[in-house]
Amino acid sequence: MAESIHIPVMCNEVIESLNLKQGSVVVDGTLGLAGHSLAMLERIGAEGKLIGLDCDAEILEKSKERLAGFDKQCILRHSNYADIDKVLSSLKIDAVDAILLDLGVSSYQLDNAYRGFSLKQNGPLDMRMNQGEGVSAFDLVNSLPEKELSQILKVFGEEKWHMRIARQIVKQRSSAALRTTEDLSIAVLKALPSGRNWQRIHPATRTFQALRIVVNKELEKLTVGLDKCVNVLKPGGRIAVIAFHSLEDRIVKNIFRDFKKAGQLNLIVKKPLRPTEEEAKENLRARSARLRIAERI
Repeated sequence: MAESIHIPVMCNEVIESLNLKQGSVVVDGTLGLAGHSLAMLERIGAEGKLIGLDCDAEILEKSKERLAGFDKQCILRHSNYADIDKVLSSLKIDAVDAILLDLGVSSYQLDNAYRGFSLKQNGPLDMRMNQGEGVSAFDLVNSLPEKELSQILKVFGEEKWHMRIARQIVKQRSSAALRTTEDLSIAVLKALPSGRNWQRIHPATRTFQALRIVVNKELEKLTVGLDKCVNVLKPGGRIAVIAFHSLEDRIVKNIFRDFKKAGQLNLIVKKPLRPTEEEAKENLRARSARLRIAERI
């Protein structure tokens, strides 16, 4: 398989919004393939320190290769940003100057069929970012009752046809387990009303999103992690969060608002920044990105 082409989303906006200086201590809480980290390292210089976290061990190894020339500036850990307090405590770091969270699935995960995230390539129904823990999408799809499946698709996928899709999944698995991404896609397509135009996005996109969110407990970890991130920022330190769907962005918006009301944060932007038209054309995965920035008081 060819290596994924990694293009960090809204990189210029992120770097400018974090207000990085020479010698800053920063956390990339969703390291991925280190595109944002490389740009941050240039800003903080040789005296700066970057702590990179990722719960995906495979991606972490890839990022280590990309950051090999910055060994003295980087500390990389196999961890979720929801445990940022534990990581910093283990490093005897009390507070940091900046934090970035780039939520969602990385290009590398999407482009590897065997990870089970992609609609475009057939692979096993997994969807776990950390393959060493938790239940997989296969487990959920083949064991949950129809009502619970329907609720997951409605709440986490905002899927209009959640009941029909859940019913079809249960019907299909009664004769054979749904083992692959193709099996799931076929079930969704069979469930949807015929004669409609589904060309804007793949018909199974919302179903895949919902299952991925539940498998990885993404919204719970975002709620816990954001709270911890704000609390480890130095006064004047900034946090930037890139969300890719309304559920994530709503959580970020509400938590930032609550910290602002408590007198702990200033909002750098009232409404989320969006990618430029040029970036959205060049990098299709940037189209839905929303960037929010806040500063610790």
